[in-house]
Amino acid sequence: MSSLEDSPLFITALSKGLAILTAFRAGRPSMSLVELAEHTGLNKSTVQRSAFTLEALGYLYKEPVTKRFRLAPKSLDLGTGYLQTSELIERANPYLHELNRNVEESCNLLEPCGLDMLYVARFPSHKQIAIHMPLGRHLPMYCTSAGRAYLAALPEAESDAILVASERQGYTASTVTELDQLRALVAEARNAGYAYAQEEYFAGDISVAAAVVNADGYPLGAVNISVPFSRWSLEEARSQLAPKVINTARTISSATRSLRPVG
Repeated sequence: MSSLEDSPLFITALSKGLAILTAFRAGRPSMSLVELAEHTGLNKSTVQRSAFTLEALGYLYKEPVTKRFRLAPKSLDLGTGYLQTSELIERANPYLHELNRNVEESCNLLEPCGLDMLYVARFPSHKQIAIHMPLGRHLPMYCTSAGRAYLAALPEAESDAILVASERQGYTASTVTELDQLRALVAEARNAGYAYAQEEYFAGDISVAAAVVNADGYPLGAVNISVPFSRWSLEEARSQLAPKVINTARTISSATRSLRPVG
């Protein structure tokens, strides 16, 4: 338990309700009370009371026949507020748009969330896109270009602690999961100023990324360009796109020098 959770100001019931709302993910769009208890670690009685309250407030919808719960449209209020008020997103968007027009490929801004990177701004390619990547989608740090770029900009001790704590599962045949190999890739990104990944989370996906940092040099997030294997090779992405993603990340960093990490 963190020091904040030890505080007498901490409202446990609120934290349990939020745990239920954040339990819904791709692959589990609806859940029974038993499944919610399993994924949150809460007992069934607590889950039942919390789910009833969230349903009454309009954040959850209960299917009348199956009695399974799913998120209701009102739950979007919890995330879109951040997207509409974040200074980092507001300042980065013009430069992401410019990068997108320049390379005509998908350009994204991601921020850290625990052991993951979270999509917070996205300018997709107008060409065929094989992978749907909505705002709010989580991707693991260790096997993505944006995650490695962020890790490379962290102090080494912090970066290594995240790698050690990560589950490091293999999503594809190309996923790097061995700790020393990951450390080497992060060190390479630290020296080069950008990171890359090829088909490590999604088959057919290649990406390059660079960190956005504040005036102290601490990372706020990362910019990435994602391209399909059908149009690009890793070598082409590194030689042609990496310099552009580095320049965009530096420009955004200059515009966000005064900002502090949110997490």
